[in-house]
Amino acid sequence: MTDTRTESDPLGPLEVPASALYGVQTMRAVINFPVSGLRPQAAFVDAVVHIKKAAAQTHRETGRLEAKVADAIIAAADEVLGGRHRDQFVVDPYQAGAGTSHNMNANEVLANRANELLGGKRGEYRPVHPNDHVNMAQSTNDVIPTAIRLGALGRLGALLAAIDGLAAELLARGRDFDHVIKSGRTHLQDATPIRLGQEFTAWGHTLERSRRRIEAAAEDLRELGIGGTAVGTGLNAEPQYPALMVKYLSQNTGLQLRAGSDRIQLMQSLGDVAHFSATLRTLAIDLGKIASDLRLLVSGPRTGLAEISMPAVQPGSSIMPGKVNPSIAEMVNQVCYQVMGNDQTVALSAEAGQLELNVMMPVVAHNVLFAMHILTSAMSVLHERCVKGITADEKMCAYWLERSPALVTALAPKIGYAAAAKLAKEAVAMNLTVRQLVEQRGLLEGRVLDEVLDLRKMTELGVPGSGLPSGG
Repeated sequence: MTDTRTESDPLGPLEVPASALYGVQTMRAVINFPVSGLRPQAAFVDAVVHIKKAAAQTHRETGRLEAKVADAIIAAADEVLGGRHRDQFVVDPYQAGAGTSHNMNANEVLANRANELLGGKRGEYRPVHPNDHVNMAQSTNDVIPTAIRLGALGRLGALLAAIDGLAAELLARGRDFDHVIKSGRTHLQDATPIRLGQEFTAWGHTLERSRRRIEAAAEDLRELGIGGTAVGTGLNAEPQYPALMVKYLSQNTGLQLRAGSDRIQLMQSLGDVAHFSATLRTLAIDLGKIASDLRLLVSGPRTGLAEISMPAVQPGSSIMPGKVNPSIAEMVNQVCYQVMGNDQTVALSAEAGQLELNVMMPVVAHNVLFAMHILTSAMSVLHERCVKGITADEKMCAYWLERSPALVTALAPKIGYAAAAKLAKEAVAMNLTVRQLVEQRGLLEGRVLDEVLDLRKMTELGVPGSGLPSGG
């Protein structure tokens, strides 16, 4: 028994590992593109295999494929979709343009496995051929853009669920912390009061808005250009093929899909994918800002804001004993920066198409699906291992708020902006609170002072003390 087998393609013979389900064209890609050491995203593998399965079902229905051959391809596809043979998808994401190498990787794996199921041997490609049968009525040029759409839609549910979970937890913390009044901060300087609960609630609503953007952008991905074959015109695909493909893909994936109205446009343009990627970038921008805010609020414990506490998940230093860092939030920031970079790659790649095809599709597929994967994971971890366990340090919030010179803002309607500004400077210089200085100067007193400096009312719409005379 040898370690390799010899296969041939239009370029000639090449040795392929004897145990491999992939074949000669995949082997050439492995040799040609030893770039990142990465394997294709699982969602991308699933998407391409779903297309191959749906094509076999379509051609069985139209009679273009013998039922025995079609059934063997379908059975092989089901094995892959069930989790088997995943190690046989070996082409680096950075590969030849359009994704021909990955497409042939899938064709060869399914052909070899289908032949085994029919009693044949790997590498012989009888009776199932990777191009003639598995790839029937397809081109890399319509398979890969369709797979990008299917892959993104396949991961959409998990991404939206992660957003929902994190948003709901932030809103729950907002309710828990609604009574905690603290100093607001703008420009990293003291600002008027805000409730800690209002900050958390706003973060939850921010994520909800991002969710709506992503879901809306995903609608355009449901339109498929499969059946366009080489340049979008549909050469070598039977007239009923596009509609049947959409029918079987919808049934097999559970996704809501529709046939594209202009398959040439869907092949030429990756605009729908770029728009979807941009909504992931927006989510990353918002999520990263939330993570950075959490890191500011937990800074300390003695020399920072220390207005909240996070669960301690690991030691924070190899040299400073007892140090604990906001590790989860730091991880989220890193993920968000990566996603922003992914989107830049997608945008540049989407623009780089020429005429009937965009050859940069492999890197687009990798970056969109990878961004979805790490965003989903990061939000789930932030939810479960950080936000769920956050507590408020009410004493520290009150301490900073009491010392804030920005409380003079509530006095401005009574004493004027200029006088209030002077009072703020004097309070800081004299190390007095605003209330202490107002009382010392006799500017306001009694009921009026209490109403104007009502901290809770400062966190709500209105003018504190507006219904009372200045004398108290």
